[in-house]
Amino acid sequence: MNKGQRTESNRFQSLQRTFQSVKWPLLALGAILLYNLIFMPEFLQVSVKNGHLAGSLIDILKRSSPRMIIAFGMTLVIATWGIDVSVGSIAAIAGSLAVLVIRGGDITYLATQETSTVSLFLIISTALLAAALCGMFNGILVSFIGIQPIIATLILMVTGRGIASLITGGYVLNYDHPQYEFLGSGYWFGLPVPVIMAILVFALLSLLIRLTPLGLFIQSTGGNATASRYTGINAHLVKIVAYIISGVCAGIAGIIFTADVQSADSSQLGLFIELEAILVVVMGGTRLTGGRFTMVGTVIGALILQTIITTLLTQAVPVEYTLIFEALVVVIVLIFQSERMEAISFWRRQKRLTEGKGK
Repeated sequence: MNKGQRTESNRFQSLQRTFQSVKWPLLALGAILLYNLIFMPEFLQVSVKNGHLAGSLIDILKRSSPRMIIAFGMTLVIATWGIDVSVGSIAAIAGSLAVLVIRGGDITYLATQETSTVSLFLIISTALLAAALCGMFNGILVSFIGIQPIIATLILMVTGRGIASLITGGYVLNYDHPQYEFLGSGYWFGLPVPVIMAILVFALLSLLIRLTPLGLFIQSTGGNATASRYTGINAHLVKIVAYIISGVCAGIAGIIFTADVQSADSSQLGLFIELEAILVVVMGGTRLTGGRFTMVGTVIGALILQTIITTLLTQAVPVEYTLIFEALVVVIVLIFQSERMEAISFWRRQKRLTEGKGK
């Protein structure tokens, strides 16, 4: 076998592993879309309005984008055998800080706002720098001080809301900045800008994972941090990098949230998004025990959750029932992804192979 054939073989095996890891989430998403196709054919229709794409599918992509971006960062953290429950608060800090910069530091409640001319680069860089520092804080607590991840990030989850409230003065701050608003409600090449941002984040992280040793280091650290240290991997640094990426992803989501509603409400911005992000990651096939992870699965997990929400809202199902349906689908997907189901599936494959050899 020459070098080219080995490369093709490795690619095929990689695709096969990816498909195996996202098989059940993909089937779940397909089943939900099939239900909509049968009972609400218009649900899958996509039209062009005012020069951009519109329809329920486009709305699903747009609404799932902030959650998906946060889940990308959460995937890397969970792969290191960690957890980050502070992402909602980090999103609130970043979003609130961005609006504060737009307003030039003015937190006067209901003050009349003229169109801001503050540089978009300054707004975004300030918000993302704050988010990265929050992620670094979490990483230091977890890796160097040795605090359990859920406790370490719970500290920022609680205090982060207070910090965001201090930034906004406890008020809901509105603003007028067309360029910034475009990030949440604008369209580019016919697609909502948040969708474009989610695609860019996915592409950037995928390249970072595949073209650098980071992906392998994260898997090794999550699989066995002690063993990874013996192989020369700086597990402490790997964890810090994962938490920084998680913080930046949360910051991007915070920017999208505030750009979409054209205001910053520190008490509601990103509230409970950390729980949804964890669900998305686990539904996508990444285990909470660390090690192997799949970014493609995270995309599918985010689409599953938002498709359920949109489907039930389209059918005017009360919110309390919506939460129950969400939980049921999540439980079903997780059951099929459980180690016991995988063991049963493996046993059946081995049995078929044995029977095939016996014939």
